[in-house]
Amino acid sequence: MKLNLNKFVLKCINSFETEQGEANMWGQPLTTVLSAEHPLISELKQMVSPEHFFPAELLPDAKSIVIFFIPFDSRIIESNLLAGAASIEWARTYILTNQLLSRINDELEKYIIQHDFKAEKVKPTHNFSEETLMSRWSHRHLAWIAGMGTFGINNMLITSKGCCGRFGSLVTNADMMEFGFSTDDSKVEAFQGVEKCLNKRNGSCGICQKKCPVGAYKEGGVFDRHKCYKVCLENAQLYKEIGLADACGKCLVGLPCSSKDPSK
Repeated sequence: MKLNLNKFVLKCINSFETEQGEANMWGQPLTTVLSAEHPLISELKQMVSPEHFFPAELLPDAKSIVIFFIPFDSRIIESNLLAGAASIEWARTYILTNQLLSRINDELEKYIIQHDFKAEKVKPTHNFSEETLMSRWSHRHLAWIAGMGTFGINNMLITSKGCCGRFGSLVTNADMMEFGFSTDDSKVEAFQGVEKCLNKRNGSCGICQKKCPVGAYKEGGVFDRHKCYKVCLENAQLYKEIGLADACGKCLVGLPCSSKDPSK
């Protein structure tokens, strides 16, 4: 039986929006499947963090990684344009998206198990070292390896639907071809695809780094993760009444790449 990932994820989004009494918080998802044996996966401990997991450390007989991107609706992006703290809409969407990503993974796991395979889920966030602030499972880097986008100078992955949104992933021992994963997306670009970041392409942008409220981006590509996380925690304190919103998002909004691929 084939599983169309786009339709599956979109159904989860629509159901979640109905349950929350919301409408149009997220756009059409992007989905893909990556072989757990892709050669670049072996370099994740060097690229991301020595503590980064390999798929086989999560699931010994891992064969595939299901990856999905949930873009934010334009009204959520626009709400966060003003300087200062993250907007209440952005904070609430961050909280709800964490719940949505977990829901999608739960439903995918249930479906995969029903077809006699195994799956291992990874939390959508807070899977990083508190000391180094480096991820133990980078959904973005896996999406990058799979060809879903390229990294901007704000360290966000720019997809065909921009960089404003969230990634999720799940490891399974179901083979891509054997299980019949499919998507409605147009062909995912090869890993060596066109660079999407305008600053990396020709130096014509750089807006994202200038928008950081705490100057976490330094000369020479240095990124102060602790400065960034500090402002995220300040937003979490500001919005503690609605949940854990340790997010900022100022370096993602009002950009040529916020909601589209600026290279096209």
